[in-house]
Amino acid sequence: MTGLLMQPRSLATAMEIVTHFINDTIEFYKWTLTIADKRVQKWPLMDNPLPTLAISISYLLFLWLGPKYMKNREPFQLRKTLIVYNFSMVFLNFFIFKELFMAARSASYSYICQPVDYSEDPNEVRVAGALWWYFISKGIEYLDTVFFILRKKFNQVTFLHVYHHCTMFTLWWIGIKWVAGGQSFFDAHMNAAIHVLMYLYYGLASCGPKIQKYLWWKKYLTIIQMIQFHITIGHTALSLYVNCDFPHWMHYSLICYAITFIILFGNFYYQTYRRQQPRRDASSKAGKALSNGTLNGLSKAANGAALTGSKEEKPQENSGRRKRKGRAKRD
Repeated sequence: MTGLLMQPRSLATAMEIVTHFINDTIEFYKWTLTIADKRVQKWPLMDNPLPTLAISISYLLFLWLGPKYMKNREPFQLRKTLIVYNFSMVFLNFFIFKELFMAARSASYSYICQPVDYSEDPNEVRVAGALWWYFISKGIEYLDTVFFILRKKFNQVTFLHVYHHCTMFTLWWIGIKWVAGGQSFFDAHMNAAIHVLMYLYYGLASCGPKIQKYLWWKKYLTIIQMIQFHITIGHTALSLYVNCDFPHWMHYSLICYAITFIILFGNFYYQTYRRQQPRRDASSKAGKALSNGTLNGLSKAANGAALTGSKEEKPQENSGRRKRKGRAKRD
């Protein structure tokens, strides 16, 4: 009986703890809204996190349902669509990079420590606007995965791919909501510049085999991305060292986030370019040995056939002569 009485009490205590946790979370969120950037409050998707979360959840649902839908269907080619999409992303990322670089330069931004200026200064609003477009571009990049699934390139939809796309869009909502300026500009404008090169590569690759043979520089994009994450860690650590007036919890979070990318991209680089290199070398050597053996075999067979042919041709010639002699005799 005592055990039965204790169960409802423990359940009620657990429910009370959960209720308090939810209420405290709501109160904390309401408090954070008081220190949010008022300039972006009425901008699209920025009033509350629900639209952003809904888009990200829809993305994850498509990851689950998309392959099921395409299982017994022919893959879409989407060549023209990919060309338009990739080159559009080139222009969008170049626009973001240009806006951030020019606005930061006009506002005399420091590349070591730049606090957020929440004023209505035109240059500061321009930086905030460019960062908002950067956030939007991360939502548009969900289409990368959509196109992979529609083309049945399921091997391209790796954990790294999904983790990168889903977290960038979701976390940058936080960045725009509270720190649309200051130190945020540095990583965004560096990443936008790299995405210009990345989508340029994808756009050219979409043009077909005539262009693809010149795209030998794919692995260097991965190297540049890894260099970017190391620069991010160094720049953020320097900001912490000089005690920059920027939320320190965001600095520490960014360092941890960049480390995850270094691990994942490093593993991708090793699996794609380093681990497969010995196999390629071995297969190329085996291919050469096989081709040499085949050529030698063919030459030997050809020589043998030539010798045999020459031996077989002589009796035919002799028999022809005999026939002619016989005919001459009959005539």
